[in-house]
Amino acid sequence: MELLMPESGRTTKQGHITGTTSTPVAAARRVGLLVTLVLGGLTALPPLSMDMYLPALPEVTESLRAPAATVQLTLTACLAGMALGQLVVGPMSDKWGRRRPLLAGMIVYVAATAVCAFAPSVELLITFRLLQGLAGAAGIVIARAVVRDLYDGVEMARFFSTLMLISGVAPIIAPLIGGQILRITDWRGVFHVLTVIGVLLTVVVWRFLHETLPPERRHAGGVGEALRTMRGLLADRVFTGYMLAGGLAFAALFAYISASPFVVQEIYGASPQTFSLLFGLNSIGLVAVGQINGKLLVGRVSLDKVLGGGLAVILLASVALLLMTSGVFGKVGLAPIAAGLFVLMSAMGTAMPNTNAQALMRTPHAAGSASALLGTSSFLIGAIASPLVGIAGEATAVPMALVQLVCAVGALACFLGMCRPWRTPSEPQTG
Repeated sequence: MELLMPESGRTTKQGHITGTTSTPVAAARRVGLLVTLVLGGLTALPPLSMDMYLPALPEVTESLRAPAATVQLTLTACLAGMALGQLVVGPMSDKWGRRRPLLAGMIVYVAATAVCAFAPSVELLITFRLLQGLAGAAGIVIARAVVRDLYDGVEMARFFSTLMLISGVAPIIAPLIGGQILRITDWRGVFHVLTVIGVLLTVVVWRFLHETLPPERRHAGGVGEALRTMRGLLADRVFTGYMLAGGLAFAALFAYISASPFVVQEIYGASPQTFSLLFGLNSIGLVAVGQINGKLLVGRVSLDKVLGGGLAVILLASVALLLMTSGVFGKVGLAPIAAGLFVLMSAMGTAMPNTNAQALMRTPHAAGSASALLGTSSFLIGAIASPLVGIAGEATAVPMALVQLVCAVGALACFLGMCRPWRTPSEPQTG
């Protein structure tokens, strides 16, 4: 089943790929479902790689006789690899097409993960976790680029919302899967399972995900050309505005992920079970609003209006959280804090898919490089914001709320000041 015939394919008004003759509706739906499953698996692999491993950290510390701080570097290395790898793989996919860099990345991911399963020292584990992240980045960046190849306009925004359903569920179930694996084996078993998942996903990509970037749309240049392309993308004020707005919104989400275990359990006295329940509810809220965005709002309301509304809700939720945690309303319990976090998390379901869609709509000529910039900026801004949530120690949740507020203000300011949604949209770059 071909997703695209490069020599003769064309994109319909609705965003489906057809050949020179019209494709039956049933076949188009099957292709759409296949794209969703394959790309959903690629976007779910990085959170699985990060979060399945979390329950095993204490065991790794004991097994490898390494300090906890050193073992934490295995997470940092994987996250850094995912951020930096996108800058490499994105331009490669614009030059050589989506399929070859993706398959190469998946093969390296499988090999690196297998080595992690047998690592005799923490130093070797850190090294191959970095390589695992670098290779796993191929799935993130190329999945976004493939969506840009296959869809346009509101169809692209709808597809990103659908992908959020899969990528939003992965962080919820990953620690649960990791915990169950540890019941029957040791920490190395987590990497054995990830290796098997990587092999299966590689086979699925090889069998079903055919090329989506025709040769005539590829870039022939090398590293210099890739850097010039990225510089040109960053020079586009509107693209950069969407990129920064999305990155700062993602940083507010990172701040929540970093601080919530401490805030909910240590400050507000919730049990680990209650924390898990609240974390799951917040993730469900994000996924549900993402589906409302894709199924009900997109196509009926302009993407900029939906995006602006989502960023405004994130800002208001951040203000409410700061007022509550700073004691302006007196001492508040867990319920109001949990409600504020739920609203903030849920609003991300409109911010993240629509910033991606609006940014990528401007860059049909360089979707891989644009996707790399979007992903890397989000990871880097999030990585900067995350440590700040604990800057005032363990007695207050104010730093979490303050970081979220600063990120929300910055996201809305970039959207309004750089994208200027009230003006007539300027033409996308054509390269």
